[in-house]
Amino acid sequence: MRAIDPRLLRRARSSSGFLLVCVVIGLAIAACVFGQAVTLAMGISRVFLGGADFHGISILLVLLAGLTLMRAALSYLHETAAARATAVVKSQLRQGLMCRFVDAGPSWSSEHRTGEITQLATRGLDALDAYFSRYLPQLVLTAIISPLFVVVVWATDWISGVVLLLTLPIVLLFMVLAGLSAQRRTNDRWRALERMSNHFLDVAEGLTTLRVFGRARAQRRAVQSVTHEYRRTTMTVLRVSFLSSFVLELFASLSVAIVAVQVGLRLIGGSIELEAALIVLLLAPEAFQPLRTLGASYHAAAEGRSATEKILDILDEPAPPLGTRITPSAVEFVAVQDVTVHRADASIATFAPTSFGLRRSEVVALVGPSGCGKSTLLSVMLGFLEPFAGTVRMDGVSVAEADRQSWLGHIAWMPQRPTLVAGTVAGNVRLGAPDATDTEVAAALAKAACKGLDPRRPIAQNGADLSAGERQRIALARCFLRTERGADLLLLDEPTAHLDAPTELHALGAIRQLSVGRFVLMVAHRPAAIDFADRTVELGAGIPEERPMTSAALS
Repeated sequence: MRAIDPRLLRRARSSSGFLLVCVVIGLAIAACVFGQAVTLAMGISRVFLGGADFHGISILLVLLAGLTLMRAALSYLHETAAARATAVVKSQLRQGLMCRFVDAGPSWSSEHRTGEITQLATRGLDALDAYFSRYLPQLVLTAIISPLFVVVVWATDWISGVVLLLTLPIVLLFMVLAGLSAQRRTNDRWRALERMSNHFLDVAEGLTTLRVFGRARAQRRAVQSVTHEYRRTTMTVLRVSFLSSFVLELFASLSVAIVAVQVGLRLIGGSIELEAALIVLLLAPEAFQPLRTLGASYHAAAEGRSATEKILDILDEPAPPLGTRITPSAVEFVAVQDVTVHRADASIATFAPTSFGLRRSEVVALVGPSGCGKSTLLSVMLGFLEPFAGTVRMDGVSVAEADRQSWLGHIAWMPQRPTLVAGTVAGNVRLGAPDATDTEVAAALAKAACKGLDPRRPIAQNGADLSAGERQRIALARCFLRTERGADLLLLDEPTAHLDAPTELHALGAIRQLSVGRFVLMVAHRPAAIDFADRTVELGAGIPEERPMTSAALS
């Protein structure tokens, strides 16, 4: 794995500037350390060899205090800049992740597990703190400061410089080997965390069904199993981290000890001056300190490095091409022309080439056996799924050519399994028109046979505290509100499912009223909905079926 992923510098625009600032601050701190070492060595040498008193070294003491305060201020400035820059980078990556999902559409999003994406967008980005604010700046500083201190020590005493030059690469080699091992185990830990998150989310969403069929205990054991795997990999990472830190500290301490011993022996023998010896002894640990700090931040940043790589992989995945043509404000016809969709795992067509047209004020029922591709065809019409062949057109603009927002602005859609967000009934209805008034919301609820539902009633995520029929009617009201706001193509996927007979007739009557001057395509299974339609289009499971289109629809 690369130490610095260039994609991060490209995706997070502020990251390169932050690294430059950190390098400048780090060099300034290194200069302060060098100044402290020289000042302290000169002061001690004057006191012990020259017999200087307090007044004789007062200037050196003031200079030493000033360098110490400056070093503390620069360290604080570095931490502050790191915190702000990390927050900006995380925000940019999180926005990029969300924009990718919005631009790519539901079909692309369905290829990624919800638990994995949630983990990346939350804990994964939070783990970026140590990686970005500590590891990356320290990596650059280590590459500059450690060799710089070796050169300074060499210039002061060439024998000590040779010792550092021989021992520093050994410490670096052991750090790289330990780091590679730790990174592999961190990647295993991250994969175990993703599996645990995905599995737990799937179990939580299907808990009711599992309880009904008596499989809750079995899934509890499965959750315990993936949790144990995550705990095992975590302990492995900690064990490797502690061992590698021990090895790094041991070799760094031994290297400094070798320098100290030979300097001490030579000082006793008189082959080196006290001031030079003190400078070497004070700077030798500083030559290894960047490596020590880098080793500590390496393990702290390992999880952030793994998460960042996964996020950047997702952002670099090729996104479906986006059209730019604006659809007409008043659509004259909607046509499905020879649309074919292939399954993702094979070259088998989900349904045969299908063509039909929609006319204004007409309700068309899309019928066929379960699994024949009715909902898939609606996804194609929405622009969520790219067909293998054929296209959908509004007037002369195809779905592939159209601007996404312009195309969806003409559509009111009710999916087979409506999504409700935590909030109120009115808030969920307003998803189709955020600026709708209370009167408009109440009218939409009334058309969807929701007079018994209080618009202010709070509801849980996905309407967990509502019945299936209530969820269906709220989604239908949302669709009705959108049509009142200008949508002229209604795509309804089994809009009367989970409704009793009287409520179904009421909802169908509202659909009939809304169909006036609009295009309506409704997936239907129930006899009442099929009989209600003006015309039916049948999808056969892999059986080509010709459906002539009217000249008005094709013109």
